[in-house]
Order: sequence, then structure tokens, then C-alpha cells
Amino acid sequence: MKTMWWRDMRSLLIVPMFKCLVAICLVISLLVFVESLYMNIVVIYVKLCKRKPEKIYKWEAMQEDLELGNQNFPMVLVQIPMYNEREVFQLSIGAACRLIWPLDRLIVQVLDDSTDPTIMEMVSIECGKWATKGINIKCERRDNRNGYKAGALKQGMRHSYVKTCTYIAIFDADFQPEPDYLERTVPFLIHNPELALVQARWKFVNAKKCLMTRMQEMSLNYHFTAEQESGSTRHAFFGFNGTAGVWRLAAMEEAGGWKDRTTVEDMDLAVRVGLHGWKFVFVNDVSVLPILLDYN
Repeated sequence: MKTMWWRDMRSLLIVPMFKCLVAICLVISLLVFVESLYMNIVVIYVKLCKRKPEKIYKWEAMQEDLELGNQNFPMVLVQIPMYNEREVFQLSIGAACRLIWPLDRLIVQVLDDSTDPTIMEMVSIECGKWATKGINIKCERRDNRNGYKAGALKQGMRHSYVKTCTYIAIFDADFQPEPDYLERTVPFLIHNPELALVQARWKFVNAKKCLMTRMQEMSLNYHFTAEQESGSTRHAFFGFNGTAGVWRLAAMEEAGGWKDRTTVEDMDLAVRVGLHGWKFVFVNDVSVLPILLDYN
């Protein structure tokens, strides 16, 4: 009797349910395949037709005004969130301070969540060194690590001097922007008021070190080319990578700023900004140097 009951339930309920789930998986797989195929077609189109962002959006190099001097350059805040980054903090701070931009129109904000007193002292000394060279650099610390990176970025936005800035560039502690990074990205935001974000690609300094770094490079290169460059060309949504991007402060504020309710604060902010109608652009020719994990 029990055996017959089980057979009836299996044939009437369990088997149809699993068939339905298999059908749903097949449909989703087909949609993912079609999307991937479409994105790769767009990538081929971009390469063949040389559809660079400069052809889609207006871009003009910044020029010093004879009457206004540097005042026609917008104020830019560079944020560097870090946590016990003994090996790379000098590289990231140094790269940010070497950015080509009028010194009186640039603020470098080091958001140091380090808990190691030695590293904290080293970061303070490094910031002080650049301050003596005329760089407007701030080393900000919290008395807790609530929200982790998102919490640090959120706290960093509360300082009064941030309100004087129009654009905000963000670099993780293991990222090193090229000196002309701001010169090549900020003009997109200046001349295209509908843009909220300019995202640069990553060019890995240790990609050839071992098999793991090569595999990471291949995966991330696909992400940049097939997903972000394709989305940018189609005026479609793509996510912020959490680093190597320049935001329009007004767009961030309209969307509610950083939220420390999640550890994927970059995608969370990008989605909210996108829902407000803002557009993003990916600039493949501008690269920032990160370090891949090799576990050695």
C-alpha cells in the first residue's frame, strides 16, 4: 500500500515538478547563451568599426583658461580605502598624488581602516610626506569598522570638504592609476551631463606570474570586453567595479550615496544610480594597474 502511494505521488507530483525545473533551466541557459552571443557580436562590431567612447560621447581635453587660470578645472576628490595594506599603501598613495591635475583643484582622501598601529603610523608618515610636497591629502580614520569598505566610503563622504568637489575618483589600495588618468576620464563627465560614471579597465602588473594569475586575467578581460565595453557601446547598464572609476557626486547623492547594508556596495550603488536614469561609460583605452592574487 505504501509503495503504491509513493509511486502515485512520484508520478503525479515529483516527476512533473522536476521536468518543469529542467525546462526552466534550459530556458535560462538559452537566454544566457543568446545574451553572450549578442554581447560578443557587439564586441566584434566595436573592434571592426573602432567605436571608441570619444565617438559616442563628447570629449575635449581640459585647457587652462587665461583669465580664470585653474578655476575652470572642477574639484576632484580621490578616495583610497584601505585596511592593513602594508605591502601596497605607498604605491597607491603615491600614484594618486602623482595624478596630473591642478593641486588646488585636487583632494586626496586616504580612508585608513587599519587596526595595526605600525601600519597606521606608516600611512600617516606617507600622507605627511606628500602634504609637504603641496598635495592636499587627508588621512581619515574611524573608531570602528562598521560596514567595512562601504562604511569607510560612506563616512568619508561626510567631511565638509567633500561638498566642494564635483567628481570623485575611487581606487582600491592595490590599484595604481596612470598620471593622466583624470585628464582622460573627467572630460567625459564635464561635457556629457547625462553621464554619472566613467569606468576604466584594469591592466594587471603580475598577470604572467603563474597559472592562477593568467586564469584571473582571462576571466576579467572577458568581463571588461564582453560585458562592460559591450554595455557601454549599447548605452546599456553595466556595474561599477568598485575601483578605477570616476563618479559624478550629484548622481551619487541623488541615488542616496553609499549603503553599508551590503558587501557589494559597488553594484548596489550602480543599480540605484542607473534606476535614476543616469548613464555609464567604459573607457577601454584608460587602464589602472592592480595586483592579482597568486597565493605564493
